[in-house]
Amino acid sequence: MHKIATVNTRIEPTLKAKAEHILHKVGLTSAEAVRLFYMQVCLHNGLPFQVKIPNKATIKAMQQADKRKTKKAKNVDQLFQD
Repeated sequence: MHKIATVNTRIEPTLKAKAEHILHKVGLTSAEAVRLFYMQVCLHNGLPFQVKIPNKATIKAMQQADKRKTKKAKNVDQLFQD
C-alpha cells in the first residue's frame, strides 16, 4: 500500500525531543510510532489505553517511585499491610 497521506501536528518542542529520544532507544522513528499508534487505534476500535486522571494516592505513589522512595515487601501480606 502506498503511503501518501500525511499527519501534521503542533506540540511543544521539549515534549517532541523527549519522546523522540525514547523512541530512538526502542528503534522507532516518529513516523513509525504514529503509524503504530494508528494501527492500535484501529485494532482496539478506540484508544489502546485508558484515559483517566489518577487519584491523589496514585499521584503520590508515582511521585515516590520517581524519587526512588519505595519499600520492599518480603511477602504479599506485608505489602498490603504497608
